[in-house]
Amino acid sequence: MNQAVKRIVKGTFVGLLFHTQEDRGMRLIEFDTRCVQQGEIHEIVTTTHHQATNGDRIDRVGFLGFAEMKCGGVIGRGDPVMIKDQVIGTVLGFDDCHFPNHYNILISTMDTLTADDLKLEVEMLIAFGIGN
Repeated sequence: MNQAVKRIVKGTFVGLLFHTQEDRGMRLIEFDTRCVQQGEIHEIVTTTHHQATNGDRIDRVGFLGFAEMKCGGVIGRGDPVMIKDQVIGTVLGFDDCHFPNHYNILISTMDTLTADDLKLEVEMLIAFGIGN
């Protein structure tokens, strides 16, 4: 499998969310990557779905919040996601039910995590790719 060499995309939480859902009904779009632009705001969602593929329904989710992208770049399936210098999971894919307002960036994690679980604060950093 060829991997792209790309910059780390960093963002800052601008709004936090604290709930989970067991029957959300998100769908992974067919694209493995999405380009994001500096200043865009996207929703960050955790899920315990690990082997999902394009088109699959994603029900078990936890909501972290909304993050403003500090730089443009490419976020892709499998990218590690770091918060507080710790990898919390990997990008599973994207749901576009709210697009063009924002994407839901789905992060595959061991548990459905919320902002409370990670003790997130507004202005805290998130990074997609290696490093933070």
